[in-house]
Amino acid sequence: MAYEIIVVGTSWGGLSALRELIAGLPKTFRLPLVVVQHRHRQSDHLLTTLLQDRTPLNVCEVEDKAPMTAGNVYVAPADYHLLLERGYFSLSTDDPVRFSRPSIDVTFQSAADTYGAHAVGVVLTGANADGATGLKRIFDRGGLAIVQLPATAESPAMPAAALACVPQASVMTIEEISAALAALPIAAPVANTPSPGAR
Repeated sequence: MAYEIIVVGTSWGGLSALRELIAGLPKTFRLPLVVVQHRHRQSDHLLTTLLQDRTPLNVCEVEDKAPMTAGNVYVAPADYHLLLERGYFSLSTDDPVRFSRPSIDVTFQSAADTYGAHAVGVVLTGANADGATGLKRIFDRGGLAIVQLPATAESPAMPAAALACVPQASVMTIEEISAALAALPIAAPVANTPSPGAR
């Protein structure tokens, strides 16, 4: 199976895990990687800056209707749910899910519904169960489910919940996840697809 999108969800301890994960990706990495990190609704752009420090890949915070580009790392903005359309993003201010906005489950379910078997879901460290049902949706649609080895997570609750929901998921350390993502076959070059209404 070849892939078109990677979605990564994390919460407590996520900054360290994300920095390690993207540091392990080569500069030739050619899949869009979408990050959903729980954070305060008034958070600034510091997360994007701290991730950019660890990778030659372009890291940016998602804007509504922004096109999706191969090899970019996209960060869900604070206080918005992040939805994936084919080739572009949408932001939503719907009610928080599990007290979170952005919700990992919302983004994972959107990835599963849009990209089906061509989606990859990754659940990292976190202190709640957000991401578990979304990862199951990805797996049930034929996509690839990856979970951080709970024993290596700063907070193992989230990866443990994901494994309880998707026991068939691949379980790896952060270093192993980076290597696995770098080796993924790509379905097709991801182009700058114009967003709706673009001229």
